[in-house]
Formats: sequence, C-alpha cells, structure tokens
Amino acid sequence: MLTAIETTGTIEQNGRIVIDETFAVDEPTSVRIIVLFPESGDFGENEWQRAASKNQAFDFLNDPDEDIYTVADGKPIDR
Repeated sequence: MLTAIETTGTIEQNGRIVIDETFAVDEPTSVRIIVLFPESGDFGENEWQRAASKNQAFDFLNDPDEDIYTVADGKPIDR
C-alpha cells in the first residue's frame, strides 16, 4: 500500500529538490515523487511565504538577538 503526502518544496539552482518538511521513518526507504509546478515558474505570494517560513536558511531569524525592531519603530503608512 502507498501513502500519499502533499507538501511543498523548492527546486534549487542545481536541480536538487528540497522538501519543506521532514518525515518520520524507521529506516531509509525509496519513494515515488510527483513534481507539479506552474509552466511560467511564477508561484503565488502564499506559496513563497510558506516555503520561506520552512526553509532552514532563515532559521537565524528565530534568534532573539534578531528582534531589533518593535511596533513603536517607524511611522504608519498613510493610504
């Protein structure tokens, strides 16, 4: 029996696919992967935000030392 899981990922410059989440498995195993992406290569804003939020490259932003701004900083935007 096969289990289907839908998730997101990123195709890197070198063609390697990086999946945005990890999977609990007892031992290494082969998987079948279906890759779906828009022909234009344009992803929606929500897809980019979700991918960036799970990408380990941005883990440093979870460091409390990176919290250098507060809601009192800056000025409101007039619309």
